[in-house]
Amino acid sequence: MEVIREQVEKAAAFISYNLAFEPATGLILGTGLGGVADAVQAIAVIPYNAIPHFPASTVESHQGQLICGRWAEKPVIAMQGRFHLYEGYTAEQIAFPVRVMKALGVRTLMISAAAGGLNPQFQAGDLMLITDHINLTGHNPLRGPNLDDWGPRFPDMVEPYSRKLQDLAVSTALSERLPLPRGVYVGVLGPSLETAAETRFLRTIGADAIGMSVIMEVITAVHCGMEVLGIAVITNVNLPDCYQPAVLEDIVATAEQAGPKLTHLVTRVLDQL
Repeated sequence: MEVIREQVEKAAAFISYNLAFEPATGLILGTGLGGVADAVQAIAVIPYNAIPHFPASTVESHQGQLICGRWAEKPVIAMQGRFHLYEGYTAEQIAFPVRVMKALGVRTLMISAAAGGLNPQFQAGDLMLITDHINLTGHNPLRGPNLDDWGPRFPDMVEPYSRKLQDLAVSTALSERLPLPRGVYVGVLGPSLETAAETRFLRTIGADAIGMSVIMEVITAVHCGMEVLGIAVITNVNLPDCYQPAVLEDIVATAEQAGPKLTHLVTRVLDQL
């Protein structure tokens, strides 16, 4: 863990050298949502492979760069592309960028992701406010020795997604006439998509949307003491009794089409922080 601490400090120092401010808010943008980062008035754009010890994104739709600047006049740092367990990364590697954000001064993490809809009331293109999650990945970024100054050995997960930020997002969406249903996100390992039977099971245990990200980053953010706002973009909805193939190109396209809605909502939320 001391080695990881040194790596986090080196990465943070490299990024900080390129900044003229302390970012208060961090953003993680998922599949098909990289275009949301266009709303940032960039001061510095840093490729992941230029940052010491930073993982490299291998997913085609993830640009793999850090955008530092201002959004709604607020200092932010945005990850344009993220990392996944199915790429072969460990939970600790996926947690690394969140640790770096914390070292840079980030106190609020806004996380977005493309997700498959499990709730039959959802439609492709909907935004879903993540109120809670179910971790079915079999992994946890806190496994192993704990650094007490980073966070508690057994962090409480009673409120992984800030209720204050949820209320702010809901009231903002209402005032902007943007539908924002609430739901529970279930994280799975991937990369294979769920079967009809798995869809039926996941809906039974209370999940509204499914994806292969979010969980590792949110657990790390809670351990760091950050407030988290999570929004999933529903890219497809599959009913187990009339199951249809999920086409990756369609998933990415749907996420991109929903990007302006997400951008507008995040802008208004940031404006009120």
